[in-house]
Amino acid sequence: MNLKKKRELLQKRRWRIRKKIVGTSNRPRLSVRFTNKNIHAQCIDDETSSTLVAASTNEKDLSTCLPNLLGSEKVGSVLGKRIIEAGIKTVVFDRAGRKYHGCVKAFADSVRNQGLEF
Repeated sequence: MNLKKKRELLQKRRWRIRKKIVGTSNRPRLSVRFTNKNIHAQCIDDETSSTLVAASTNEKDLSTCLPNLLGSEKVGSVLGKRIIEAGIKTVVFDRAGRKYHGCVKAFADSVRNQGLEF
C-alpha cells in the first residue's frame, strides 16, 4: 500500500471519529497526536474553537520524552494534572484516527490515573 493511500485512509478515520465527537465548555475534547518525533495533546472547546490546556514534547520539561510508551505516559500525566487544575472533570477522548492500542492507550490510562473521566 503506498503512502498516499495510507494518508487518505488515516484522514477518513479522523473525519469519521470527529463527526461523532464534539467538545463543549463543560466536556471538552481531549485530542492527542503522535508524530515521529513528538507528542502533541490538547484539551479543546469546539464551541468557541479555543484550546483550554495543552502539553507537548516541545516544552522544556518534556523535551526528553520520545513518542513511545514511556513518553506518552509522561505527557498524559502532565496534561492530566493541568486539566484537573483548570477545573475540568470530564472530557471526550479524540484519538485522531489511531487505534486505541499502544501509545494511545498508555496516554489515555495515564490521563485517567490523574482523576479525569471519559
